[in-house]
Amino acid sequence: MIKAVAFDADETLLDLRPAVEAALEAVRAEVRSIDPGAELSRDHLRDDWNSVFAEDPDAPVPHIRREALRRSLARFGLEHHLDTQVEAFFAVRFRETRPFPDALAMLAELRSSYLLGYATNGNSIADRCGLGGEFAFELYAHQNGLPKKPSPAFFAAVLEAAGVHPHEVVYVGDNYHHDVEAPAAAGMRTVWVNRAGRAVPGAVVPDAVIDRLAHLPAALARLAT
Repeated sequence: MIKAVAFDADETLLDLRPAVEAALEAVRAEVRSIDPGAELSRDHLRDDWNSVFAEDPDAPVPHIRREALRRSLARFGLEHHLDTQVEAFFAVRFRETRPFPDALAMLAELRSSYLLGYATNGNSIADRCGLGGEFAFELYAHQNGLPKKPSPAFFAAVLEAAGVHPHEVVYVGDNYHHDVEAPAAAGMRTVWVNRAGRAVPGAVVPDAVIDRLAHLPAALARLAT
């Protein structure tokens, strides 16, 4: 019997990419206003993020973003503006991060049947991203020493917060390795949010695959039969 459904955040419930793009454009505009000759490009910003992430993927997301912005500003000798640019980035990023159009109706439909949880590696605080009050529990990597997915300790924390056995939880997410392989290894059932229609990239087969959140209630009902 499925008693709880736990969700990843970014690119599962939250349409993050447009928000990040808008935040990076805000930084580029701020840099141009400081130094019109500083041609900070999207490629600079993307490459610096990728390099910092590759060096320490387990670091807290805000730390990765701050260091990536520091490196981008350093290209033009503007590191002393780091604090203001970090503030500008996150102001836009949180203002613009909102749920996918079908997310809230789906959560409302599930709430009467399942305990709903929110468990993420990122820093998309539910209250700041249009999801306040939607969940019985919220877990964020690096809060209270919680490691990032795919650590088994992350999913142990999900089970503790939900107060159920592994087979009674379905984990829902868009990242195959973090949201299918890892929770399956913890004994959970999984639903892969695969909007792009990709082939399953590994040996672990999700219990269900959906291409939109509106299809989740029916997928869960099929798993319960």
